[in-house]
Amino acid sequence: MANTPGAKKAVRKIARRTEINTARRSRVRTFLRKFEEAVTSGDAAAAKAAFVVAQSELMRAVSKGVVHKNTGSRKVSRLAARLKKLSA
Repeated sequence: MANTPGAKKAVRKIARRTEINTARRSRVRTFLRKFEEAVTSGDAAAAKAAFVVAQSELMRAVSKGVVHKNTGSRKVSRLAARLKKLSA
């Protein structure tokens, strides 16, 4: 249990950051799901639009520290590969 004032403040800060990070992660997953739905429907134009939005959202999560840089890059790369496969 946090006893010192600094430890109590740290607990409050961690709770606030956790809430923000959870919301950001959820937002990223939403856009990834929209991309998946566009790909499974076979609509290349919708998939392209969803890819652009999902990519920017992933990179925003990377810049905010929610997702590691390499993880974000790997996910974007795999999304791009799926989009290319769909377009071909």
